[in-house]
Amino acid sequence: MSESHVEQQVAARIAAAKAKAQQQKRRREELAAARHRGLQTRHATKMRRWKDQR
Repeated sequence: MSESHVEQQVAARIAAAKAKAQQQKRRREELAAARHRGLQTRHATKMRRWKDQR
């Protein structure tokens, strides 16, 4: 049996929602990695300044 038009539309919506969720997850991971790199740099700079003050 073939899928009805409605079932095809539902399947398409589900696939689109999954793709969007994966894209959002990937974006969050990229932002988290960039934030982590920025915090590491900020911490290293802070420690360098702290060391120079002593």
